[in-house]
Amino acid sequence: MKHSNLQLPSSNLYSFSMPETASVRTPSGLSESTVQKISAHKNEPLWMANLRLSALKIFSSMPLPKWASGIDGLDQIDFNKINYFVSPTDKPETSWEALPKEIKTTFDRLGIPEAEKKYLAGVGGQYDSSVVYHSIQEKLKKLGVIFCDPETGLREHEELFRQYFGKVVPAADNKFAALNTACWSGGSFIYVPKGVHVDLPLQAYFRINAERMGQFERTLIIADEGSFVHYSEGCTAPSYTTQSLHSAVVEIIVKPGARVRYTTIQNWSKNVYNLVTKRARVEANGIMEWVDFNGGSRLTCKYPSCFLVGPGAHGEILSLAMAGAGQHQDAGGKAVHMAPNTTSRIISKSLSFNGGRTSYRGLVKVTPDATGAKSHVVCDALLLDEQSRSDTYPTMDVQENTATIEHEATVAKIGEEQLFYLQSRGLSESDARSLIVHGFMEPIVKTLPMEYAVELNRLVDMEMEGAVG
Repeated sequence: MKHSNLQLPSSNLYSFSMPETASVRTPSGLSESTVQKISAHKNEPLWMANLRLSALKIFSSMPLPKWASGIDGLDQIDFNKINYFVSPTDKPETSWEALPKEIKTTFDRLGIPEAEKKYLAGVGGQYDSSVVYHSIQEKLKKLGVIFCDPETGLREHEELFRQYFGKVVPAADNKFAALNTACWSGGSFIYVPKGVHVDLPLQAYFRINAERMGQFERTLIIADEGSFVHYSEGCTAPSYTTQSLHSAVVEIIVKPGARVRYTTIQNWSKNVYNLVTKRARVEANGIMEWVDFNGGSRLTCKYPSCFLVGPGAHGEILSLAMAGAGQHQDAGGKAVHMAPNTTSRIISKSLSFNGGRTSYRGLVKVTPDATGAKSHVVCDALLLDEQSRSDTYPTMDVQENTATIEHEATVAKIGEEQLFYLQSRGLSESDARSLIVHGFMEPIVKTLPMEYAVELNRLVDMEMEGAVG
């Protein structure tokens, strides 16, 4: 079967770095001066500059989130050693050939240009703090679809941008949302008009290249009534001995009858702290689907959320986490039912090997007005050795008697009986272990387009080499 080198490289193969050639770089550490320089470089309107400074004050005054008290390593981040803005170019290009040589080489090695030609309706590529490439099919432009970096969105569609920016995830939501609002740079801005279906995925690729780098992209998606869009993102970084920080914010507005699917396949290197706030507001009969793979990174804290605010709204969160030596993947999802007959489903799968740690941290909340709400949560963990660990931290806050809430959780190891049975059918022990692991992941992998599924399975095999055989 022929497939693309879509954005799912093994950290062993693509933990390379290129020489830094930043056109703009702020000094290490966060201050009003740094925030003002970011805003001035982008030539932003006064309201955005003031919003950034207000968010900086919130960040400085807020403690780490309460849920962070049980997460090892989060308090070890040294915010004074991070570079908050490193831009390799002044503006995004619309041709791969026009990119600087070192950036073009990076994306060529990651297979992004090939994927764009074969499988995608539009692509955005971010390198450190800036979007360096952006394109969208002409036929989508003619239908009124907007797909650009948020800087362009702010400049060319300011009224629409301002109407929704920071409304789903306000700066005061948590310390890292405040940090992103103060320092945001790059990301994606998408608007899909009423009734328009974008049949092929729109893709963004985020690459950290600089050492001690903080990447703070901001993604804002508005799906108008009856529309559909599938947005996918991939993430990688080189391996350094120093810390890097990735703290993104994603805001999605799903209008009545619209549907949005958001797929993330993240394979940061093991020096990256990945602290992300992702949230969707889903209106009447709208559908929001999060498909989230977390591999790589020293620490990930990520809980895609659905706020179901309209009758009949549905939220779906499919989360797969994989942790090896020295890694902690703290992932899960949140569903907040705020209207009648809303439904949600959270499926969390985690793999731990070579002493890695995974955690499911989730929330299902039903407000008093959400009559007839239904939610189903499944948390499954697979441990491949005695040193690995998995934890489950579910929260159920149900304030409506007519709600139906289901929760189930399992923790398992690869059993000798399973191995014996498969080996008796002619498989080697290595192939038997691999088959069990892939079967465990199958409920989530089968939701991906074929090209993504093939590459994700390949990535898992490479990351777990020696652990499943």
